[in-house]
Amino acid sequence: RLIIRNGNNMEAPPVYDSYEVEYLPIEGLLSTGQHFFLQLTTDSSGAAAGMALRYEAFEQGHCYEPFVKYGNFTASDPRYPVGTTVEFSCDPGYTLEQGSTIIECVDPSDPQWNETEPACRAVCSGELTDTAGVVLSPNWPEPYGKGQDCIWGLHVEEDKRVLLDVRVLRLGTGDVLTFYDGDDLTARVLGQYTGTRGRFKLYASTADVTVQFQSDPGSGTGAYRQGFVIHFSEVPRNDTCPELPDIANGWKTSSQPELLHGTVVTYHCYPGFQLSGTDLLMCHWDLTWSGDLPTCERGEWHPPASPLPVTHPWWPLSLPVPPAHPSFSLPPSPASYDEFYSNRNLDAVAKAVPSGPALEGTNVAIAVFLPVLVVALLIGGVYLYFSKIQGKPALQLPLAGSHPYDHITVESAFDNPTYETG
Repeated sequence: RLIIRNGNNMEAPPVYDSYEVEYLPIEGLLSTGQHFFLQLTTDSSGAAAGMALRYEAFEQGHCYEPFVKYGNFTASDPRYPVGTTVEFSCDPGYTLEQGSTIIECVDPSDPQWNETEPACRAVCSGELTDTAGVVLSPNWPEPYGKGQDCIWGLHVEEDKRVLLDVRVLRLGTGDVLTFYDGDDLTARVLGQYTGTRGRFKLYASTADVTVQFQSDPGSGTGAYRQGFVIHFSEVPRNDTCPELPDIANGWKTSSQPELLHGTVVTYHCYPGFQLSGTDLLMCHWDLTWSGDLPTCERGEWHPPASPLPVTHPWWPLSLPVPPAHPSFSLPPSPASYDEFYSNRNLDAVAKAVPSGPALEGTNVAIAVFLPVLVVALLIGGVYLYFSKIQGKPALQLPLAGSHPYDHITVESAFDNPTYETG
């Protein structure tokens, strides 16, 4: 039992009795004089955690120095005369409760603070949007209560992910701490823990994590200071492969903007260069690329029979163009330069090499004419055969035989009374 008396002996009036009130008031106790008398009585029923008290003497005409457990404050005047303002803040993981964030020393005749000093407590549930912070079990470092059901939401920048550093984990056998890889309880479970465990880390795949803590309503809290301490921070995402560099004398294309696992990057070379190595690289599930970076090397192009060697500065006159990169355009052909007019070898080469489209047209004409000729011969043979069977001449050309009206004379043609005149 703890009794605090406003005086310097056992007969002084009590201002606090633990039998009547379990906890000391948050704002503290203020004596009317220069003394406090403390009386502590214990029995043999068992061991207890004990107590810790802080006291302070201050000058008349001034307010006493404020105090906040698990927090800090800043004052406009370190001597705390009338008119001094004090602003409070809590340590990471704690929340200001039961008081004002800013208090002021007032009343020159009896200086005192106009508001009660606040308290910093580890609360059950909350939404945290800082780049780094702390999540504490309810009432940490004191034991958490029975039947707790707390949910914390952790949110960092969208292009980041969350790192969880679980530094303390001391739970009862019926208590459960669960981490979800998302912003609600339907997300994938990162991990679920109970009992006691050493320090460990968890990495989320997204910018949101949900933490749920449930304590057994039917069991005691157990040992003192049990609970958990979790530090979180934002870290770069690691669900993408490292960026691939460009290659000299070529370019690359990607199957999607972000280099997620499954992305395929294809390398191409400019005309006149050959790809050495694989042209396709895939981002694997372990976030590594499927092969080494290729290169574009200058290669020799061997055309059909030609009087010019491949090392001639004018060769080739034309090149087969692969699918072109938007940023690349072929240089003008050497035939467009003044060298065309100053060197006649170019004309000889142009005449020596047959035109591809002309040869192709000749082949098409032959392929069409031959079947037509065969069909015509077949039809003629059938006609001659049937003509011979019927005893008719094979062919009767209009100009070769007599005209069918040659036997008609002029007289007989007009031997008709109708046309006779009187």
